[in-house]
Amino acid sequence: MFNTALVTGGNGNLGRLVAQNLEAMGTRVVSFDLPGSEGPHCDPRHAIVLGDMRDQSLLEDTLATHKPDVVIHLASMLSGSSEANPELAWDVNASSSIRLMRHCLDRNIGPFFFASTAATYGPDLASPVALNTPQWPENIYGATKVAVERMGVYLKLKQGFDFRCLRFPMVLSPSAPAGAMTAYPSHAIAAAARGDTFVMPVAPDTGMSTLYLNDVTRSIVEICSAKRATLTQHAYNLHSYMFTAQDLVEAIQSRFPGFSCSFTPGSPTDDLIRRWPDVFDDSAARADWGWAPHYDFDATIEALVQFANAQR
Repeated sequence: MFNTALVTGGNGNLGRLVAQNLEAMGTRVVSFDLPGSEGPHCDPRHAIVLGDMRDQSLLEDTLATHKPDVVIHLASMLSGSSEANPELAWDVNASSSIRLMRHCLDRNIGPFFFASTAATYGPDLASPVALNTPQWPENIYGATKVAVERMGVYLKLKQGFDFRCLRFPMVLSPSAPAGAMTAYPSHAIAAAARGDTFVMPVAPDTGMSTLYLNDVTRSIVEICSAKRATLTQHAYNLHSYMFTAQDLVEAIQSRFPGFSCSFTPGSPTDDLIRRWPDVFDDSAARADWGWAPHYDFDATIEALVQFANAQR
């Protein structure tokens, strides 16, 4: 296993769980995240560096001081905030990520893991989406992710950089960030637990390929731990299940019979999600490093409900 890992975005919803998983395996974790991101959820066992991804001197100092042997790069503006400020999104998500990769290459640090997205493929594709499907995203979030993928593969092919990448579909999380357009399932369950009504930002039949957060964190650790020679692809798709907003409502009402909601057909979120595929072909991940999801739709809903009940 690794001696030291640098996790960018390490105080976030995903990063802190990755950090905890690594530390449970004996890896010392250094989390790099924005000032103000630290809080009671931060594990006191690992070091925290507070700063902006655009602060290249701080990133270089962090690499020099802590000497990680793996970098897990999760820091990123989310889809909604990226659309609100495309120029900043390009600087944070693309340019800063590429500079970080070059710093790691200069210091012979690897593996370097990059969290990408199924949004890199663009909309209106037939399911299942093959791994080699051309990537033509129509939002800035997807465009920044494609740019980093391309540079990572370039550095891998030309200079031997140990670049590893996963493309995640919609991710369901108990602590869903407000800036994510796909966070409505978690917010709906939280509203049901409080006894509140909820406005679904999609139509009843809208849905797409999905993963639960715990499967995401596990997949990151697994691909970073895999032997390099077993990885035949530069990037991998992941998939667990597909569900619609109506499926979600029925699952919630089976646990909270008084829950009521309305739908918003034709909203920007509805347009985004309904144009994404229901299934992404993850056969390469299953074959190369044994990927398999542990959470189906029912297990995910149960986990989200338990979390929501605990917060009341």
